[in-house]
Amino acid sequence: MNSENKMTKNVAKGFFIETRADDGVFILTHQNDSEEVKVIDREIDSSFIQFHFCLKGESKFNFNNGNYTLNVAEETSLLLYNPQRDLPIHLDVQPNSWLVSVIISIKKFHGLFSQEADYITFLSEDNRDKKYYKDGKISPSMAIALNQLVNYNLNQSIKNIYFKAKAYEILSLYFNRSEEANIEQCPFLVDESNVLKIRKAKDIVISRMAEPPSLQELSDEIGLTLKKLKEGFKQIYGDSVFSFLFDYKMEFARKLLESGEHNVNEVGLKVGYSTSSHFIAAFKKKYGTTPKKYVQSIV
Repeated sequence: MNSENKMTKNVAKGFFIETRADDGVFILTHQNDSEEVKVIDREIDSSFIQFHFCLKGESKFNFNNGNYTLNVAEETSLLLYNPQRDLPIHLDVQPNSWLVSVIISIKKFHGLFSQEADYITFLSEDNRDKKYYKDGKISPSMAIALNQLVNYNLNQSIKNIYFKAKAYEILSLYFNRSEEANIEQCPFLVDESNVLKIRKAKDIVISRMAEPPSLQELSDEIGLTLKKLKEGFKQIYGDSVFSFLFDYKMEFARKLLESGEHNVNEVGLKVGYSTSSHFIAAFKKKYGTTPKKYVQSIV
């Protein structure tokens, strides 16, 4: 995405006023106070989640050259995310309509809810086909924050910090829907009371990577049922416990090999492989080359 804080003009009639609120967070606003439809185009790749809010009037999103459309009516919102393909904005903003969009990277979004964002394999094989299109109502408290963005008239020197605060306020309010806060409505989150236990499970398998506990032993140790351990771990880290551990072990092994302080056998033992042949096979499965060839390639 273009990270400049400026008005981004488009090839069509309309334009967004774009503000970079934070790393990986952009706010786009558009006020069509005219009597004609404004057409806006904006490239957005598949690494971003889109939240669109229509404060007044109506807007229409066009996909696949207009073969598929989604309408966003007054006082409603639309969440768009598809990890398989880019979702550029091709938007028809109806006369006398206002729109605010919050565009946030997947990694940044996860970081808001988990300190372990770097470990999340959000595009793992199991998650690769997931996409989300969710509409909803704009609550009164959200409407206040959104209107404050559209009607910003404070000193320009504080605009970025103001927009950053409002972006996170809007996202907080968006997900503060207790009556709907289930896995289907909010697929990125787990029950906060279990987050620390899941994080503890991750720490345990990493600290004992050479001889990790079984799933049942792990669930007993952290005090969660096996079902909640499996579901919660996948929600936070995007993968099963042992698939996550495999990726972690291979990355740990790769860094040990890069250090040049250990031979292949030693590295294999450190990450839990009793024979070098098993370690070599696992490393090749992950990286497509043997440990020895990998070391030779970086010398």
